[in-house]
Amino acid sequence: MKLKMGTLLLALGVLVAACDNKVDKTVDRGWDSKHLSTLKAGIWVDPNGCDHWIIDDGFEGYLSQRLDPYGKPVCSGAAPPGVATGPFKKGSPVKDQI
Repeated sequence: MKLKMGTLLLALGVLVAACDNKVDKTVDRGWDSKHLSTLKAGIWVDPNGCDHWIIDDGFEGYLSQRLDPYGKPVCSGAAPPGVATGPFKKGSPVKDQI
């Protein structure tokens, strides 16, 4: 019984370890691949009035909530709710078709 339990725990550990994906998510791997820090971010204001960083490189889009140093949402009023503002489509030669 102990051997079965040990084998089961070992198999479970291997299965969980396989979930660790060590892909660098700061790099765009498309045909115009580049480090994401070279793209320009804009601000999209959600329906609650809080800011989110937004980047559009033509094929893919990136979005993350804008937070202050304490981890609280930033609600700056940079634009009306539901509106994106700033140079978020700059930094890539790929033209967005929308």
